[in-house]
Amino acid sequence: MKIGIIGLGRMGGNIARRLMRAGHEVVAYDRDDKAVTALTADGAVAASGIEDMAGKLDSPRIFWSMLPAGEITEQTVETIAALCAPGDIVIDGGNSFYKDDIRRAKVLGEQGLHYVDVGTSGGVWGLERGYCMMIGGSDDAVRLLDPIFDALAPGRGDVVPTKGRDTGDDRAERGYIHAGPAGAGHFVKMVHNGIEYGLMQAYAEGFDILKGKASDKLPEDERFDLNLPDIAEVWRRGSVISSWLLDLTAIGLASDHELKQFSGHVADSGEGQWTIDAAMEEKVPANVLTAALFARYRSRVDTTFGDKLLSAMRFGFGGHVEMPQ
Repeated sequence: MKIGIIGLGRMGGNIARRLMRAGHEVVAYDRDDKAVTALTADGAVAASGIEDMAGKLDSPRIFWSMLPAGEITEQTVETIAALCAPGDIVIDGGNSFYKDDIRRAKVLGEQGLHYVDVGTSGGVWGLERGYCMMIGGSDDAVRLLDPIFDALAPGRGDVVPTKGRDTGDDRAERGYIHAGPAGAGHFVKMVHNGIEYGLMQAYAEGFDILKGKASDKLPEDERFDLNLPDIAEVWRRGSVISSWLLDLTAIGLASDHELKQFSGHVADSGEGQWTIDAAMEEKVPANVLTAALFARYRSRVDTTFGDKLLSAMRFGFGGHVEMPQ
């Protein structure tokens, strides 16, 4: 299939590369000419802008926006829609707010256009590992796009099938789902990111406690000078708390035991707050996720070793930078 990708940053560029590796054709555009040049060297067709891209795509044209949530995505979707014909498909693969997806889908639907939201997880590792995707949109549009999603997904790999799972739809086992109508994909990804906050905070607090055991504020015979890289490494092997986040923790600690390259001013990209907002709307208690979000706010005033570990994990999976000091 031929697809236009707008936004060739940490994830957009590698999404394009993974698609090309699977035999799909990519028309690429980014405001950074260097990003376009790098991708054309890998086989993409360059576009000088969205209008130029529209002229290089086949009907039904498929546009994938991979830009930060907010005004830039809003403007990009509006620009694409103005160039589209009935049957064309607009995909937002960033971390947009799900209610914006619902609104956009209604507006584009009045023009006969399909709007698909794709919550995408995989970060800077996605080119090799594949991307876990949570998709919202109409059945027809998602079905047409299935070859693209299948190429981007991790596949079954060596993950052991879930015992007792019996379903006729194996897409989840391959790494992607059609979650529901427009907005459902980004809603599921939003909650995914809220959970991510909680998991990361648990690791951060645990390692903070481990490091604090060497404090001279404790009685001398109760002080332990613990090897944190070794603890992270042993927990990766057979422990009930093993995970990819723990893998990234181990990598960060192995390269710098004190995590000196990080300030501990932990950024957030909005999904944690949106998840708490949804919990409040639904009257669902979210104690851990709320505390994890507030811990990030607190880190911008008073930092701990655990905050540095949070930044190390965020950098490890997504290349995310810290808040400026």
